[in-house]
Amino acid sequence: MEFFKVLAMNQLGTTKCRNTEFRWGERTYVMGIINLSPDSFSGDGITDLEAAMTQARRFVSQGADILDIGGESTRPGSSPISTDDEIKRVVAVLERLSSEVPVPLSIDTYKSEVARRALEAGATMINDQWGLKRDQRLAELAAEWDVPLILMSNQRDKGGYDAGIQRDTAYYEDLIAEVTSSLHQSLELALKLSVPRENIIIDPGIGFGKTWRQELEIIRRLEELRELGRPILIGPSRKSFIGMVLDLPTDERLEGTAAAIAIGIAKGADMVRVHDVQQMARVCRVSDAIMRWS
Repeated sequence: MEFFKVLAMNQLGTTKCRNTEFRWGERTYVMGIINLSPDSFSGDGITDLEAAMTQARRFVSQGADILDIGGESTRPGSSPISTDDEIKRVVAVLERLSSEVPVPLSIDTYKSEVARRALEAGATMINDQWGLKRDQRLAELAAEWDVPLILMSNQRDKGGYDAGIQRDTAYYEDLIAEVTSSLHQSLELALKLSVPRENIIIDPGIGFGKTWRQELEIIRRLEELRELGRPILIGPSRKSFIGMVLDLPTDERLEGTAAAIAIGIAKGADMVRVHDVQQMARVCRVSDAIMRWS
C-alpha cells in the first residue's frame, strides 16, 4: 500500500491554497458546501449572513478542509440569476469568512466577474461547474491570482438530456470516454491559459447531465480518470441517484452518500464535496485507513 501512496503523491504532487497544502495521496480532503441560494435541491440554502457564519464555523470544527461558497443554484431546471445578484449573495459572506475561519475558501461559479469579486473578498480557489465551457476568463483569473481551479465535466448542454428528470436511457456510447474527453479539453485549455498543472483539480460532474445509472457508473469506474494525472473531486452528496436507488427524499440520503463516498475513495477520489461534514469526514478517515495507510 505504501508503494501506491508514494506513486500517487509523485504523480499528483501538492496544491497550495491559502495557508493549506493539499498533499495528494496522503488522505482524502473534505470540502464543505455553503449554499447561499434559496433554490437549493437539498434544502440547505442559507440567505442570512450570521447563519452562514454559524454553519461555516461548525463545518470547520467538524473537519472541513475547505469551504465551497456558491450563490446560484445548480439544481436541474433551476433559473439562472444575474451576475450582480450572485455577487451580492457571496461577497459579504466571503469577506467575513476570510478573516474568521482558518481554512481556504472556494467560490462556486461559472462567471468570471463573480469569481473576480470573490477573489478580492478572500476566496482562494475557483470551482467552475462548466469546466471553462461558459467563461474561459476563469482560467485567466486562476492564473493571475495563482489559485487552484476545479474543472468539472458538465453534460447538461448535451442534446437529449431532459433537465430535472432522471431517465434510464443512456445518451453516450461510452460515458467515461466522453467525461474523460471533456475534462481533457478543459485541462488543456486551462494549461494554455497559463494555469499551472499543479493548480488544477478535476471533477466528473455527478448530477450534471447524466442519468442516475450513469452516475453509479462514474463512481464504479472513477479510477479511469487517473489517466488525466490530476486529483479527482467528487460531489455525490444527497444527489438524486441515491434517491433513485433507495427511494428516499433528499433529507434521508446520508447513508447513501456515505456509501458513494467510501467507494469513490476506494476508486481514487482525492477530495469530496459534502453537505454533512462531520459524518463524511469520519467516512473519509476510515476509508483512508483502509485504502491509504500502510
